[in-house]
Amino acid sequence: MKIVVLDGYTLNPGDLDWNGLKKLGDAAIYDRTPAELVVERSKGAEIIYTNKTPLGEDVLAQLPDLKFIGVLATGYNIVDTEAAKKRNIIVSNIPTYGTYSVAQMTFALLLEMTQHVQEHSDAVHNGDWTNCKDFCFWNYPLIELAGKTMGIIGFGRIGQQVADIAAAFGMNIIGFDSFKTDQSNRKNFKWAELDELLAESDFVSLHCPLFPSTKGIINKDSLKKMKKSAFLINTSRGPLIVDEDLAAALNNGVIAGAGLDVLSVEPPKADNPLFSAKNCLITPHISWATKEARARLMDIAVDNLKAFLAGKPENVVNK
Repeated sequence: MKIVVLDGYTLNPGDLDWNGLKKLGDAAIYDRTPAELVVERSKGAEIIYTNKTPLGEDVLAQLPDLKFIGVLATGYNIVDTEAAKKRNIIVSNIPTYGTYSVAQMTFALLLEMTQHVQEHSDAVHNGDWTNCKDFCFWNYPLIELAGKTMGIIGFGRIGQQVADIAAAFGMNIIGFDSFKTDQSNRKNFKWAELDELLAESDFVSLHCPLFPSTKGIINKDSLKKMKKSAFLINTSRGPLIVDEDLAAALNNGVIAGAGLDVLSVEPPKADNPLFSAKNCLITPHISWATKEARARLMDIAVDNLKAFLAGKPENVVNK
């Protein structure tokens, strides 16, 4: 059985191993695969794994042996799932591996925006504390989280984990989701419609999947509904936000700041307006990338293939 991994480098830059897959077949592991080589490298493969390499209908039509596509991520919009279904190709994703890591990154961004840890550390190393007339100083307003409101758009596994952490900080929680699960165990929590969440939240954190209905959910109009003192955090999918609208909102003081781990195009173009926007932290899509999370992802990727080979596929996204 031929197995092809089209873009394995981000999952495994060398600190993990592919032995689990190699035990299941003849595995060809590529760090990256340009679009023009996808078909050539995948010819004869029954199994393909992809992270961000697109597999559209035109590609699938040229791969008659293909039976299973494993997406090395939670989001699977890079695969034409309907075209795969028509060809009886199973597509599986990995939905649960990064819950703790993404929630952790959400608060890494949030705490940097409220405590300015790096900027104050830089000031100390530059001599500002040594030359200070007082025993301490701060160059930015410091914000306490207790009593503030966290609005969470998308209340699945990651959104709920973010809510747990926010509650530990003494925050109030507002949730918005198309599917409202029972959250009666939570104190200081309420469900709300999107406009109410935007208007009442001091922090708005995005944890919803990218669908046509959620693309651009944060735009010029929705940003105007937020508090001027509010912060926006996105560790989910870049296209949930209209980059130009957020940049304008930051530069014009419509909201106070943003912490982004994802952008609408990745890698981003050099002229992305958010690069020059005020009070905007940007990290290079690393919420998922702790070694622990990547190890779980690798294990689940192997388990997905084992389940498929056993005739009981799991985490199927194109049923």
